[in-house]
Amino acid sequence: MYSYIEGTVQDKDTNLLVLDCGGVGYEIICTNTALSAAPPKGETMRVYTYLNVRQDAIELLGFVSKEEKNMFLKLTGVSGIGARSAISILSSMPLKDLTMAILSGDLGMLSRAPGVGKKTAQRIALELKDKVSAVDMPGDIDFADFNDNDTSPSSPVGEAILALESLGYTQHEAARAVSNAQKAGVPMDKADELVRAALRGIAKG
Repeated sequence: MYSYIEGTVQDKDTNLLVLDCGGVGYEIICTNTALSAAPPKGETMRVYTYLNVRQDAIELLGFVSKEEKNMFLKLTGVSGIGARSAISILSSMPLKDLTMAILSGDLGMLSRAPGVGKKTAQRIALELKDKVSAVDMPGDIDFADFNDNDTSPSSPVGEAILALESLGYTQHEAARAVSNAQKAGVPMDKADELVRAALRGIAKG
């Protein structure tokens, strides 16, 4: 219903942000990232929102970016993960780390989120491993390591490199990691497998 709300910061608390928009104060339950990004009182901020309708309440949930909101929607699609649980998971670690944990199947990292046990972490990794991608990430890519292979952004190799870039790796680091995965025998036509193998390679140093 509400894609985003842009207004003047009136107040912020532990997990709550109040934005004044045209004389109306919106209480928004936000992730830690959104709260940390909030400017001082009186300054303007845009928060990407989701209207959560419960049996006993209607509440606005807020996110710092479209990417964070999209991850929230993916998390709530996992069986057993509600809106508040998804907010808690997003607040427990940077989006980059959460994405890396899902792509690499790192159950230990996923289990660090409050209320997330091993079984829930397994469901998150299993149900989202094929849904987390970064095909819409901007930026040019250094494809020097791939010779004549198809490395356009829409190809599996290009998608894998973009996914690694979205996690904070440089273009060179991402391209090298994917190249190493390919040399290790990972199929070039499976972006998800390339990403996971590349992350394992990076972790090993």
